[in-house]
Amino acid sequence: MKNTYLDLMEKALSAYSTPQVLRYFDDVKKAGLTEHGFPRLTADIGILIAHGRRCEMLPLFLEMMDFCCHQIPHVHAANDFSVREIVCCIWEMERAGVIPSERIQKWKDALAGCDPYICYDRIARTLTDPVRNWALFSGVSEYYRQEMGLCSSQEFIELQFGQQLQWFDENGMYCDNPHSPSHQPIMYDLAPRFLYALALHLGYRGRYYEQIDSVLKKAGLVTLAMQSVTGEMAFGGRSNQFYLNEGTLCGVLEFEASRYAKEGNMELAGRFKAAIQRAVKHSEQGLSVKPIHHVKNLFPTETKYGCEDYAYFDKYMITVASNYYGAYLMCDDTIPTGNFDHFPVAWQTSPRFHKIFLRAGGYALEFDTAADAHYDASGLGRVHKENAPSAICMSAPCPAHPIYTVHTQTPIPLSLACGVRQHDKWIFATGEDTAYAVNTLSHDERTSSAEILCRFENGAVIKNRYTVSKKGVSIEISGNGEIANLLPAFAFDGARETRIACSESSLTIVYERWMCRYTTNGRIVDLDQTAQNRNGYYRAFAAIGTDQLSVQIEILPCCD
Repeated sequence: MKNTYLDLMEKALSAYSTPQVLRYFDDVKKAGLTEHGFPRLTADIGILIAHGRRCEMLPLFLEMMDFCCHQIPHVHAANDFSVREIVCCIWEMERAGVIPSERIQKWKDALAGCDPYICYDRIARTLTDPVRNWALFSGVSEYYRQEMGLCSSQEFIELQFGQQLQWFDENGMYCDNPHSPSHQPIMYDLAPRFLYALALHLGYRGRYYEQIDSVLKKAGLVTLAMQSVTGEMAFGGRSNQFYLNEGTLCGVLEFEASRYAKEGNMELAGRFKAAIQRAVKHSEQGLSVKPIHHVKNLFPTETKYGCEDYAYFDKYMITVASNYYGAYLMCDDTIPTGNFDHFPVAWQTSPRFHKIFLRAGGYALEFDTAADAHYDASGLGRVHKENAPSAICMSAPCPAHPIYTVHTQTPIPLSLACGVRQHDKWIFATGEDTAYAVNTLSHDERTSSAEILCRFENGAVIKNRYTVSKKGVSIEISGNGEIANLLPAFAFDGARETRIACSESSLTIVYERWMCRYTTNGRIVDLDQTAQNRNGYYRAFAAIGTDQLSVQIEILPCCD
């Protein structure tokens, strides 16, 4: 796996041609460092060179590294993120012995000039400060700088580490959104846990070690429950559907695999290793498509489709390499891989994340019961099948008010949500005007299931029963009068159109030699609407019935 992580780093770097790197460097030399993308690129080039890869870039790397080390102590350029990575690059270069020690010492001397209270952009100054994940990035960067012997900042580090502990929920998941406490992004749960893991792996045993380790252990187990059969982390909130996501996930999983191996629980350690292999397989497949994309679609990079304004290519493409390097550091290749498939899942997060996960028989489902309409929609928002293209049914919902780039001025929310008829108009349970309540969650050796009630603003109530097994996904819904269930049909990934065919009781989507098939005891209608998410365009259909309605979902290989 260590070599595989280096392979993934090299794949991510290959997305930048030498002319692109030179253009990027020219821009930075003119403006100075303004953000962490360029130091991250520099560090990852150096790490690969230290491992005997991309050695032709050594002269350019040296110039880039000189520039970064000179600039970082004197500018505000999100150093919170990049100091740790520059330190790791110096370590790797020193270990490899590929450049003179005098040059390395100049880099160290430059970084020794950082004042943590000035160098970093967002830090905690008391244990109750409202600063979120940036303070943890700053603390971990400073801890790495201290471990290199460049500073003595233990009190600063303890302050950043201790202040962050207030943001974890009862499951050990990190709550990053202070503006809307009920909408917490999944990526920003994983990233702080990844950072804490990096510090503990390097040797942090300070004032908050036991509390941090306890939080990581608790959340590590639920991370297994949230991972899809495709290897992907859960959807939800900002910075989602990027290839950097699974690098962060692998780092968290590697730390936990090593924990349980040290405890002698090789079965559980092996389960974490199996989860890692799935995440890596997903990234290997996605990063093998040319040209390489940093977000999980095939729209031209310059369109920024699916990206927040901060999630541009130059920053987020190289972050794939950075995150996989963290996983590389924490990887123990002596731990054997166990089994992923023998553990069906039926699990619910705390209300702050409002997610439900079902997994069995090679299928994985994820529900959001109170979605943030800027990123997602409520209802069943993910149906994945092992080895199948993630988006062929749905990988993440389509939001009503996206604040990432899409190609429509009239977005509509879309998930596999139920609906009721009111005054000749359909109302679907995709927004905040619907209340979800979980009646039961259960699983056995072969199936997982959930019973979920939807209460609409008009007083209507629909009972939904979901069952997942190797036969597929079964949805049974009941209510009074006309009822429906939305059926998303994936239509376009930015480069390729799917084939969609609809009859009265069946809807099929063919994509990449796979077929998603919906069948119903009701009738299927085309709603004549198009929705968009980070993965591409969807056409909206619905299965309609009276009082009782069933929908079966199967995802199968086919001859395209």
